[in-house]
Amino acid sequence: MIRVLIFTLCVVAAAAGLAWLADRPGTVTVQWLGYQIETSAFVGASAIGVVVVLLILIWALVRYLFTRPAAIAAHIQERRRQQGYDALSRGLLAIGVGDRTLAQRYAGIAGRNLPREPLTALLRAQAAQLKGDKAAARRAFETMLDRPETELLGLRGLFLEARRSDDNEAARALAEQAVTRDPKLAWGVNALLDMQARAGDFDGALNTLAIARDNGHVEPGIALRRRAVLLTTEAREAEASDPDKALRLASEALRLAPSLVPAAEIAGRILASKGESRQASRTIVRTWKLSPHPDLAFVYAFARAGDAPRERVKRIKYLASLTPGDIEGPIAIANAAIEAHEWEEARAALAPYLDGRPPARICTLMARIEAGELGDKGREREWLARALRAPRDRAWIADGYVSDRWLPVSPVTGAVDGFEWKAPVDAIGRGDDTLLIEERSGPVAAEAPPPLAAPRVESPPQRGVGDNVDVSPAQDQAAAAPVKAPPAPPPPARSEPKPKPAIFVPERPPDDPGVAQVETDESPNSLERLRAAQFR
Repeated sequence: MIRVLIFTLCVVAAAAGLAWLADRPGTVTVQWLGYQIETSAFVGASAIGVVVVLLILIWALVRYLFTRPAAIAAHIQERRRQQGYDALSRGLLAIGVGDRTLAQRYAGIAGRNLPREPLTALLRAQAAQLKGDKAAARRAFETMLDRPETELLGLRGLFLEARRSDDNEAARALAEQAVTRDPKLAWGVNALLDMQARAGDFDGALNTLAIARDNGHVEPGIALRRRAVLLTTEAREAEASDPDKALRLASEALRLAPSLVPAAEIAGRILASKGESRQASRTIVRTWKLSPHPDLAFVYAFARAGDAPRERVKRIKYLASLTPGDIEGPIAIANAAIEAHEWEEARAALAPYLDGRPPARICTLMARIEAGELGDKGREREWLARALRAPRDRAWIADGYVSDRWLPVSPVTGAVDGFEWKAPVDAIGRGDDTLLIEERSGPVAAEAPPPLAAPRVESPPQRGVGDNVDVSPAQDQAAAAPVKAPPAPPPPARSEPKPKPAIFVPERPPDDPGVAQVETDESPNSLERLRAAQFR
């Protein structure tokens, strides 16, 4: 609407100008190069307008001729850019669906049309990875290091290639370079922390953990817990050479994470060795309330030197009373009572857990009670056999890996503070009824056919002296005839002993080393090993 209005105004102005010239006639004279031109003012103004229009047209033509090659080159370049971005889009889609042929094709097109585009280098590297050409992928990532905008992308790509090749030294160097370049990158900080912890560089891991916390890569609570784990590991390494330093580190770890069992164990053991039994007991009690563990019970029982075994039973009973709903308390009481030869006390502690399928530790403790109190070898063997098939006890577990001792780093993923004290997944596929039958009477044997019974032959009634019985001649003859015994059945074939059914044990996961097999024969050595197969 505005353009129409402006056009109308221009037309009106032109008409008014022409009318103004027409109403005012005059003469225009031009003398140039010996020529004299005389015309009216209207014609002269029109001629000037025509000349101006011709000059503008000539200038536009000249400009078009001079700028046409550059415009053609710009058009070609824009077309190539469009083809390059289209190849990038299609190449990334091909990588997403796993089509390495199309990925290689579009990577080449993008490389020709967009040689300096960062996504082109990424597409080329990912296409090489999809093809399995590690050398080409490494070269593609190395070229990214030359440009500031792609340096971090190249570092991450080289880091992943080093991890896939199990080159831990190169991966750690690349992670350190990434952290130095930009500490706000979470992948570099977390990867460096895990590798430092796995390599035993706990001082470096503590520094990296501080960087991760300052940049918000880990939550504050998790950061404090991981710091406590690293301090506990340093305390465990320094316990033998520098107990004071170990105690200081363990105490700081307990301040950060009061439920950390290894820290409380180290602190309690060092305090007890220094004669500070009361402080050691308080330290153990604080952690026991949060996470009961047999190692804590052991340290608490022997925290006071010179106590008699019955005094240790009293101490353990007090410790167990602090966590009435946890199984670790009764097991600790039973252990202490067995050491003190308080058999009834040990039985009473384990009695609530004997129904059903008690865990292996309880079965082993019951075998010790039967052997120690009554010397009943049969009952001892029965409980030891039940221990072999019992549900697995609690252990330190991280990512499916079962360990009998606490470790600061998961051996599977390298994560700090990956171990938890919990029961592993029990074997699947065996019912309780089959287990109870095998525990009491051994494996169920195949049912044997009943023996063939001899045909029953009724003997004639015996007649006494005073009996008056009428007997027919036929009956008398049949009675007088000798009775033929039935043919004896053939002796049963000697059956070969059938193999016992195998106990179902599921395959171990790849990262679970499992539990060592225990011999099931009744030799003294195997019984001793079974009797000693308890968690501390």
